[in-house]
Amino acid sequence: MDQQKVDMFIMNNNSKLPENQVALLRERLLKVGEDKWFTISSIQFKDPTIALIISLFLGSLGIDRFYLGHVGLGVIKLLTCGGCGIWTLIDWFTVMGATREENAKKLQNYLY
Repeated sequence: MDQQKVDMFIMNNNSKLPENQVALLRERLLKVGEDKWFTISSIQFKDPTIALIISLFLGSLGIDRFYLGHVGLGVIKLLTCGGCGIWTLIDWFTVMGATREENAKKLQNYLY
């Protein structure tokens, strides 16, 4: 794969991916064939900032978990009113990292 394309992709999506995995993902992207590049470049990542805003305002209803694709956890969070507020408070500090991890998983699924 063209190094310039990969570097541009990483630069555009750096804030949406975990910092500790960027170098590894870059190496894997360099090995991807041209036929998969169009699919990879069109991946829509979740925005960690949007996830935090959703968590702040609608976290006790589990909407942040639904946004991340964790439907089961979203339902449990909804039924328990955010774990009586404790789970909601914890998610305020962890939802951005969880969003980046989900984005990395999505990208890795396309790389294999």
